[in-house]
Amino acid sequence: MPGRTVLISGASVAGPALAYWLEAAGWQATIVERAAELRSEGQNIDIRGAAREVVRRMGLEDTIRAAGTGEEGTRIVDAGGRTRASFPATRSDTAGATAELEILRGELSRIVVAQTSAEYLFGTTITAVHEDEDGVAVSFTDGPDRRFDVVVLAEGMRSRTRTQVFGTEARIRHLGMYTSYFTIPKKPGDPDWWQWYNAVGGRNLGLRPDNLGTMRATLSFLSPPRGYEDLGQDEQKQLLHRVFRDAGWEAPRMLAAMDDAELYFENLGQVFAPTWHRGRIALLGDAAYCASPLSGMGTSLALVGAYVLGGELSRATSHREAFANYERLMRPYVDKAQKLIPGGPRLANPKSRLGIKVLQTTMGVAARIGSLSLLTPPADKFELPTYS
Repeated sequence: MPGRTVLISGASVAGPALAYWLEAAGWQATIVERAAELRSEGQNIDIRGAAREVVRRMGLEDTIRAAGTGEEGTRIVDAGGRTRASFPATRSDTAGATAELEILRGELSRIVVAQTSAEYLFGTTITAVHEDEDGVAVSFTDGPDRRFDVVVLAEGMRSRTRTQVFGTEARIRHLGMYTSYFTIPKKPGDPDWWQWYNAVGGRNLGLRPDNLGTMRATLSFLSPPRGYEDLGQDEQKQLLHRVFRDAGWEAPRMLAAMDDAELYFENLGQVFAPTWHRGRIALLGDAAYCASPLSGMGTSLALVGAYVLGGELSRATSHREAFANYERLMRPYVDKAQKLIPGGPRLANPKSRLGIKVLQTTMGVAARIGSLSLLTPPADKFELPTYS
């Protein structure tokens, strides 16, 4: 298509991956990121299904494997730390809670960014966009206005720029669960397994190994939306102390370490947007179709979406054609990814002791018979187009 400059907002995974594919087709990419530098934090993510084929086509599969977390599998544990169900990591491209390619989000971002020659504008956000027949004029919080042929918003679930451009058309479906992520010191005896513990009251605690000598911790609890995600970090930590102080297992250790850690706290949800493009501006990744961490498909959707959008922009005769093809190809895949198991968070986080016992028994039976269906993401098949 005529015009070969793109502004991408968001430097996590989807944005740099899109830059990679567009640069391969001769485009000039600029990436704007509100963080002051490339964010190295983040929890364990997996790459499976069509996304694994995407990283193969990028020539990054071995690099990602070498930077993996080393997670050996998933264990459901009780308050005494005893294993109630055990699921070893699978070498399948798709099945299981722990995939063969497990990597920290920050590590994956670093690897993909290193493959690009894009211009990165850190500590900056978009303040205004104005489209005309020839392109898009963009204003920033820092620096002069600039023009681009197309703009792609690869931001988060609550993308502010999406609201500027598309209004409130996108619907966020809250899933009735809050989750927090942070990093704690590793201690002798910590296994190289994802440990998953349920406490009464719909609470869940998780510890996962990484390749940096620390442990990645999660504290999750069932709750309707209450605005906790908008609290300051100190207030969020106080809330987590109140919610988890009697949870048992590793709760005291995790809460003590959390006080000195950087905390990421979110209200889990999904994004349903009636359209992913308007004029010369398109949505990508969580800003377009967040499926939530519960789907296990966030990274896959980011990588596959970037591949398809980059490919369509490379071969289409206009941005209108490219964006329409991108949405037509991705919609069925996204629809499957967003279909969570009925009951969702409540099924995996029982409120009663009896419910926890039933869950542990069910998972124990699944482990003994080798069934991975309960732990396999809902969408793992997608026929990738081939782009020259």
